[in-house]
Amino acid sequence: MPNPLNGAQFVLAAHRISQLPADQGAEVAFAGRSNAGKSSALNTLTGHKGLARTSKTPGRTQQMVAFSLPPLAQGEYAPPLEARLIDLPGYGYAKVPEELRAHWKQEIDAYLHRRRSLRGVVLIADIRHPLKEFDRMMLQFCFETNLPCHLLLTKADKLSRNQAMQALAAVRKGFGDGVQASAQVFSSADGTGVEAAREAVLALLRTPRG
Repeated sequence: MPNPLNGAQFVLAAHRISQLPADQGAEVAFAGRSNAGKSSALNTLTGHKGLARTSKTPGRTQQMVAFSLPPLAQGEYAPPLEARLIDLPGYGYAKVPEELRAHWKQEIDAYLHRRRSLRGVVLIADIRHPLKEFDRMMLQFCFETNLPCHLLLTKADKLSRNQAMQALAAVRKGFGDGVQASAQVFSSADGTGVEAAREAVLALLRTPRG
């Protein structure tokens, strides 16, 4: 079937939320630690190998990067929906000054709290490791603010299918009290879970903000 996220295009890179595109339509934010495979996931989901930069040096995404999507059909009588993906700065291993790290934290916090067009978060985490503090903080934040969250457990090709399923079960079991998020295994390398992830992103974009 055609890829509904195909046709994504770079719009701009913003140092502050005030520099992002107009707060209208719908957007989904991608968040995750610097080495979790966020850029590879974005490239695979959109079918655009060079859309988001990938690098052997984690933490290359040092701004909020906006990508436009083709207008999304909403139904017979509804106009097409203006849609975007937002790549948030990678968190964790980036070798940057503490001042810049603090700036990212402040801006991401403001973005998640204030951005009305934000429909949900896709959280990227390496399936080979337990969820980190940042991952748990993001899950808890999404729960507390009623913001849908879909967790992609990346690099599933590094494990056997049985190991991957066990890791997925462990993550779901380990969600904090009351935290509700969907989760799946994913691999940019061998295509595991790509169609399901695309459907999850589309569902988030089409879900009105509560």
